Amino acid sequence: MSMLRDPSVKYSPFPQVPLAERRWPTRTITAAPRWLSTDLRDGNQAIVDPMDAHKKGRFFDLLVEIGVKEIEVGFPSAGATEFDFISGLVRDGRVPDDVLVQVLTQSREDLIRTSFASLGGAKQAIVHLYNAVSPAWREVVFGMSKEQVRDIAVHGAKIMRDEAARQPDTAWHFQYSPETFSTAELDFSLEVCEAVMEVLAPTPEHPIILNLPATVEAATPNIYADQVEYFVGNLPARDSAVISLHTHNDRGTGVAAAELALMAGADRVEGCLFGNGERTGNCCLVTMALNMYTQGVDPQLDFSDIDRVIETVEYCNELPVHQRHPYGGELVYTAFSGSHQDAIKKGFSALETQNDPHWRVPYLPIDPADLGRSYEAVIRVNSQSGKGGFAWVLEQDQGLKLPKKMQADFSPHVQGMADKVGRELNATDIWEAFKAAYHVQTADKHFQLVDYEERRGSDGTRLFTGTIAVAGQEQTVSGRGNGLISSVLTTLEDAFGLSLEVVDYTEHALTAGRDSRAAAYLECRDAAGRTIWGCGVDEDVATASVRAVLSAANSAMDAA
Repeated sequence: MSMLRDPSVKYSPFPQVPLAERRWPTRTITAAPRWLSTDLRDGNQAIVDPMDAHKKGRFFDLLVEIGVKEIEVGFPSAGATEFDFISGLVRDGRVPDDVLVQVLTQSREDLIRTSFASLGGAKQAIVHLYNAVSPAWREVVFGMSKEQVRDIAVHGAKIMRDEAARQPDTAWHFQYSPETFSTAELDFSLEVCEAVMEVLAPTPEHPIILNLPATVEAATPNIYADQVEYFVGNLPARDSAVISLHTHNDRGTGVAAAELALMAGADRVEGCLFGNGERTGNCCLVTMALNMYTQGVDPQLDFSDIDRVIETVEYCNELPVHQRHPYGGELVYTAFSGSHQDAIKKGFSALETQNDPHWRVPYLPIDPADLGRSYEAVIRVNSQSGKGGFAWVLEQDQGLKLPKKMQADFSPHVQGMADKVGRELNATDIWEAFKAAYHVQTADKHFQLVDYEERRGSDGTRLFTGTIAVAGQEQTVSGRGNGLISSVLTTLEDAFGLSLEVVDYTEHALTAGRDSRAAAYLECRDAAGRTIWGCGVDEDVATASVRAVLSAANSAMDAA
């Protein structure tokens, strides 16, 4: 086979849908669809090692727990393992009354009968019949005419009808898929579905489910939406049919196609948690549901503990959820960029003062707490991070709210550590760097507070008397000033010849409550005109301010 100079000539653009006045572009999604998980069928057949009964059972329980009401539990005619699992769910009473289990079958008499047998004794169930209808399958795979393909669907529908009549104690629901709908002629798909409906005689009270699979995603999402709107608009007895979607992700737009097709008039969405499925996967139910959530629509699915959902899915499928997977990935709520970190930090600060409940944090389309994630990993620090990043980490981990100018002063220390270790810095790394930079709670410093007392002089000044360890040797010192901080500064100058001038001072409680500790920050200028920062932390705010002065003094000694 010779190589083409331009391989693109092998491919043809997908034809447009003859839709004169499409309405879906003006619509929005305002309510959750009916969801069907096909993790136990489509998802299961797409993994290297299919799930055993234990894993399928664990996955089934997860789906029930998060609120999925329709679950395709398998392909019972595929073998004894599938059949036994499905019949076991029914026999053991593991299917809640409000959950519909669904089985899939090709339009062959023996397979249909096996499918009904697997559900014997069920209170209610869906039998899903399919056969491929598109030209490629008709001509290349089957060598059949349109009439022969339509007859296959009709024959299967008659078997379904008759098998259901033999088990009247089960509330049977029927689903039909014109398989390969996305690449079939729309009018022929309608013709086949109409023929199936004539056999099964659905009503508005007991509708048929017509599933429109994008078996292979062959065009942009708007084309699929056009196909669905055309189908819905031309289907007789539309009120007797539930229109279901089953998108694949060959072009990377399976979720988008399903969203647009919902706007085009569909009622139901099939997919898998985190998009597992053949080739590039199915519609990701997690992504689609949480997309709705971020638009103020309740998806009726519970992902409030998404990490536990991920743990179960990864265990059962033996496939990892990618770190960048929408909503669920380990890093999707994490910012390393300095500008991103600063924006996120400001967003969280603004939340504390806004007067409405709306979420408006830059770079975070959803509140991580709504999915059971903590805020600890929202901002992480590496060599690309800015001062907003480590400031956030210190605030979340230690309660410290560094003044802006102190953040700038500390930034080179963090950058130096990141460059040195060559990896992401964790909260412990940053705290250790801060303590070392400003001599906070460290023993290897020049000045250490041992004890002190303060009293007011008769002239209104303050007298500081204390014991300070200087390079490990304790000394009793004293000084007078117009306040506590100035009296300590006077003491340092009188006793040690160290002159510092206060430029700014701030303090705050580290936590709420009566037992909260306090942090004090001191910006000073030394005799050489250099800016010196100090920080003190203590249960008592006055003592914290004394420690901040000594912290600045130690920093001044380092700079000298």
